[in-house]
Amino acid sequence: MIHRFLFLLLISPVALFAQKPIFVDAKLKNATVYYNSAELTHTTSLNIPKGTSEVVIKNVANDLNENTVRIAAPKNVTIMSVQFTDNYVSEYELDLTSPKMKSVSDSIKIVQKEIKKIQNKRTSDQKTIDLLDKNQTVTGGNNGLSVVEFTKIVDYYTTKRNAILNNIDVLNESELEWIEKLKILNAKLQINSSKEESLSQGKLVLQIMSDATQTTNINISYITPNASWEPFYDLRADNIVSPINLLYKAQVAQNTGIDWKKIKLVLSSGSSNQNNEYPVLNSWFLKYRENLIREKVKKSNSIADYDRGGIKVEGTLINRPVSSVSDYINVNENQLSVSFDIDVPYDILSNGKQHSVALKELKLPAKYKFYAAPRIEAESFLIAEINDYSQYNLLPGEANVIFEDLYVGKTYVDPDQTTEELKLSMGRDKRVTIKREKVADKSGTKFLSSIKEQTFTYEITVRNNKNEPIEMLLTDQYPLSTDKEMIVEVIETSKAKVNEETGILTWDIKLKPNATQKFRISYKIKYPKDKNIENL
Repeated sequence: MIHRFLFLLLISPVALFAQKPIFVDAKLKNATVYYNSAELTHTTSLNIPKGTSEVVIKNVANDLNENTVRIAAPKNVTIMSVQFTDNYVSEYELDLTSPKMKSVSDSIKIVQKEIKKIQNKRTSDQKTIDLLDKNQTVTGGNNGLSVVEFTKIVDYYTTKRNAILNNIDVLNESELEWIEKLKILNAKLQINSSKEESLSQGKLVLQIMSDATQTTNINISYITPNASWEPFYDLRADNIVSPINLLYKAQVAQNTGIDWKKIKLVLSSGSSNQNNEYPVLNSWFLKYRENLIREKVKKSNSIADYDRGGIKVEGTLINRPVSSVSDYINVNENQLSVSFDIDVPYDILSNGKQHSVALKELKLPAKYKFYAAPRIEAESFLIAEINDYSQYNLLPGEANVIFEDLYVGKTYVDPDQTTEELKLSMGRDKRVTIKREKVADKSGTKFLSSIKEQTFTYEITVRNNKNEPIEMLLTDQYPLSTDKEMIVEVIETSKAKVNEETGILTWDIKLKPNATQKFRISYKIKYPKDKNIENL
């Protein structure tokens, strides 16, 4: 009896070690997407025996930070270890092929076997013909055969060869029919495969100890780098007296290996904290922040540089409500970030493409003013000025501009501006014309002893061809001296506001419908005649 008890003690660890792993699928429930990563939360149900078990949780992200994995389990279940892998191989892993795909796959195997049979039969028939042809050569030299015998051989050869060739033709026709069936089945397989939800290769291998045999639910969360989002806007205005209808959107992309289906989505402007060190407070010094513009839309001195072409995005909003999307978005603002908690479930496919997600709809009271810098570009640009814009929780991002029901291009929303108003470029307006011409009789070059004197005079004409009055900020400039021997003298400014430090002239003008105004700027430059100025 004692020996039998010792034997059981010896074999029990082996039996435990040989126990089959438990395979379960993780169901994605929530995704909190940051600018360059995402925190995913899954749930799954386990049927676990008493004691220690190995549990393999499938369908987690293909790439994740293992240090961020968190498992929430009941108190009577102990998680002893967690390991991530994308290459788990086990003889016990279950075949999760869908019934539809398996049926088509089995049919394909049957058709392939039939095609192979036909090919084998045709090969045999072809070899028979080769043998007959070879035998004709052997017996064709008469070899003492009588005419009657030789005639019988020829008739047999002809009949047999024709029968085999006819059979090969039948086999060829049959093969073509089976090949057509194979094409149809392969197409069905592709359709079924495309409809299947994308399953990842990522797996979490858990060592679990349970106090009892039970069915329990656990939650899994982790950080994955293969997801991102960025703000995007649609700006709509009916005319220059109406507010701007702003649709606050996000472009979300993910390539985690999992298709996000009807998930709870949260977008955050913060970053995922993956540092496990406890925080220590240091002295807090305030400093100015530089205005960083993304490379896609580079900022310059000309507002015209913001007008660009469109970007195509795709996405699916599940059960999008007819009422305002703002009713289904909760905006949470803290000291360092803004998050958008979306109550409407979304589908985001794992294909790396940008998917459009609507966040908020806002009406922005705007004051419209035209802007022109005809020295750079002889066109007028409509600018919308938004006061007290910090209340809207705007983030830097591109925007489509639709004015008077026409798409006019792109602009850039930069809430990090240092001005009191947020300035939005609403595009060009061809109905406000600008012309800047050199006045020949007021311009020219003179030589005075060792000095060269050049005079430049320009006339700027602004015409309002619209049916309503407009306000415009018109700008021009004169050059600044970089050498003590170079003297710049301003002759005429047409009552412009002059910034002597920058050489920029500005006119705040109001134009009635179909009205025209002219402005003149003139300046003189004196410098040694043996020198040349390259950028006049």
